[in-house]
Amino acid sequence: MGGILLCDFLLCFLQHRSENMNMNYCIGEAELKRAEACLAFAQQLGLIASSSFEDLEKRRNAENEKRAAAAEKGEVFYGLRHFSAPAYLQYELTRFRLDFAAETEQVKKAYRFAEITEKEMKAYYKANKDLFTRYNGDKFRYREVKLIIKKKLREAEYDNEINNILCKLS
Repeated sequence: MGGILLCDFLLCFLQHRSENMNMNYCIGEAELKRAEACLAFAQQLGLIASSSFEDLEKRRNAENEKRAAAAEKGEVFYGLRHFSAPAYLQYELTRFRLDFAAETEQVKKAYRFAEITEKEMKAYYKANKDLFTRYNGDKFRYREVKLIIKKKLREAEYDNEINNILCKLS
């Protein structure tokens, strides 16, 4: 089993090897462009100071040092003890998306969110009832999932912004 994982890793590494350090993340060209767009948008939102992969590495190393110090002191922290390059990239991209969907104060300072109407939220609920159905078939009521619907619509807005950036990069 370990040999297969190592073989997959090496195959992935060789497929994406380049002088450019971006390939440390072992992702395809489309995923790399999307990550670059997400990093650029996060910089626009003020979530990070720089969208460069060099600075991403600096943030990863700082986070790893912080976690190592916490572990050394016996402090409780959540998540991995040490981030690999691909894991940290995913961690940051997820954090950016969640900060946007949650409409954090920092994001609100830099971005004007589209208005979400009650009509749009109800339409989303009706179009996606399967998302709001329990395993035994009974459904969550609209008022029970209203916040989730709003976050789903914000995630769609985030994806639209990323796609707009990708169009500009093409």
